[in-house]
Amino acid sequence: MSVNDFAPLADLFPGETVTHSYVQDIELPGGAGTFALITLDNDLDARKPTTLGPNTLIELGQRLEELKKRAAAGEIVGVGVTGKPYYLVAGADLSAVKTLKERQHGLWMAQLGHEVYGTLANLGVPSFAFINGTALGGGLEIALQSTYRTVSSGAAGIGLPEAFLGLVPGWGGVYLLPRLIGPANAVKVMIENPLSNNRTLKGAEAYALGIADAVFEPADFLEQSLAWAARVVSGETTVQRPHAVDPAEASEEWDAAVAAGRAFVEAKTANASPAPAKVLDLLEAGKTMTQADSADAECDALADLMQTPEFHSTVYAFLDLVQKRAKRPAGAPDAALARPVTKVGVVGAGLMASQLALLFARQLKVPVVMTDIDQARVDKGVGYVHAEVDKLLAKKRISPDAANRTKSLVTGSVSKEVFADADFVIEAVFEELSVKKQVFAELEAVVSPECILATNTSSLSVTAMAEDLQHPERLVGFHFFNPVAVMPLLEIVRAPKTDDAVLATAFALAKGLRKTAVLVKDAAAFVVNRILGRMFGEITAVFDEGTDAATADNALRPMGLPMTPFKLLALVGLPVGQHVQESLHAAFGDRFHVSANQQKLIDAGRKGLWEKDAEGRDVVTEDTLALMSFGSSPSTSEEVLRRTQDALSDEIGRMLDEGVVAAPEDIDLCVITGAGWPMFLGGITPYLDRTGSSERVLGRKFHPNGL
Repeated sequence: MSVNDFAPLADLFPGETVTHSYVQDIELPGGAGTFALITLDNDLDARKPTTLGPNTLIELGQRLEELKKRAAAGEIVGVGVTGKPYYLVAGADLSAVKTLKERQHGLWMAQLGHEVYGTLANLGVPSFAFINGTALGGGLEIALQSTYRTVSSGAAGIGLPEAFLGLVPGWGGVYLLPRLIGPANAVKVMIENPLSNNRTLKGAEAYALGIADAVFEPADFLEQSLAWAARVVSGETTVQRPHAVDPAEASEEWDAAVAAGRAFVEAKTANASPAPAKVLDLLEAGKTMTQADSADAECDALADLMQTPEFHSTVYAFLDLVQKRAKRPAGAPDAALARPVTKVGVVGAGLMASQLALLFARQLKVPVVMTDIDQARVDKGVGYVHAEVDKLLAKKRISPDAANRTKSLVTGSVSKEVFADADFVIEAVFEELSVKKQVFAELEAVVSPECILATNTSSLSVTAMAEDLQHPERLVGFHFFNPVAVMPLLEIVRAPKTDDAVLATAFALAKGLRKTAVLVKDAAAFVVNRILGRMFGEITAVFDEGTDAATADNALRPMGLPMTPFKLLALVGLPVGQHVQESLHAAFGDRFHVSANQQKLIDAGRKGLWEKDAEGRDVVTEDTLALMSFGSSPSTSEEVLRRTQDALSDEIGRMLDEGVVAAPEDIDLCVITGAGWPMFLGGITPYLDRTGSSERVLGRKFHPNGL
């Protein structure tokens, strides 16, 4: 076949943003010969990622076919591929791929990629990939199909994220990568990293794994890469690949890597998404396949997976929500109204307050001052910040200068007078309304009239906190999720009197802190904790009714949640979970169950329900069971799952009717970024639509037109 045979596929995408293949001839240093360099560029702003659509691939294939002819004629000694600043290629154009409604069209897309990359791999002269920036999915596979690779030490965003996106590395990566860096490392890149919040590699990490043959500094990366290519072409440099393996000689290692990958997928997703397992199927079969047979299997797998609801849900969650909606929060005021923030105050010096102080100092680079009721607490909070900065320095995530600057920005005091010149003060004290009201009363006596006051409450009424303030319009909810450095979500709560300038400043701060901000109405527990509270309530209720612990805790496994309910409760702390549940029960009534058995565990000083036995298995001991009492109406796993689904549909329907957020998309964005809800579910509302729960409970779908 020729790339021109795929013109009918390209015709389906008349609006594609084409990444062009610009070719220039370069005389290699040392008289090594003429070298053809392809630069991939979409002619947009440097920060706009280059992607691969059908028209892009066809143009690249045409340039490569021309270069293959030149190579056969002896006109060139090698071909290189690099990208515009910051990018080699960011992967396939998901906005285009998601529109491929017919399996045949998906198959064509997969086959087109193999046709183009096959030409790159068989030019008749050595090919080189110069990884100058982001190289994801099909972008990294361009490099893997090349004969040699260099990488910039400044490059970031290198990986094969397809398992995360609901696909497989379909253009040769699943076959080539394990042979290049070993099967265990390949499982890390193709399975462990994608399923761990879509982690990617930096340039030095890619080099250390053996993905690249050489690493150079970004300042003169292309010049150094061309000089290195000249030495390779001339034979002066011989490339060594110590991580490369022959599958026939590493059969046990290969099998062990596949088994480890399957265990990881089970632990992370309960096999609720088909893509990770399919990646491992291809890896396992690829041990004895030819590359051509593997290519055929990859194409079939891609064509099938592109039609799955999990893929479309992931594209909705990743592209439409996290990449797009998060950048344009619904209901946010005009950004021009935002006020400058040059100093931040944090009331409290406990763990959450200390995390907030570190975040503000690192991201905003402004002075941050913490207060607490005695010097010992203040010293402990400031000490925590300094210790965390030292950890970042030890891991080389920040420079020594940045570490010293960050430490110098964070100070502490026992007097709130230090907030007199602050522009923004956030409290992170005990979750008790009277305590928070007292804090704000004390703050108003000290801060300037323009100073914005914020609460990090997870469930209390912001409106009630503002009732006695002289300037209630200055108060805003600013709810972070724990751990603060990791969880992206920031629920911004507008009370009835919060003014637009305050709200605009809150959104500007969220952007500066690199958080995903969602505007929520002042309603008990806001979004994430209300949804989790309803879920926890159903699970603890069926347990109290007599359902055994294993059935109750594992019934939601088909959702692919990152942690079972009882384990999550133990992580956040049983008293904290019970306090939130009691608040929700007080606000909304009996549909939020408060577990008497959970209170008995708290009273007995237990950390959680589960304990480890001698074999390391989770068990509920006889001593623990003896503390509690149960009903005589146990449920099956299927009944628990359906009951929980319907409870969530009911609660989310109520939240939307109440106007807690603007749309179902905001519910999904919150649970994805604040609770780690799986991308392949598309958040929670598409999942409830697919299971039929929303129609059972509400008589309608949250997304009547689908995704």
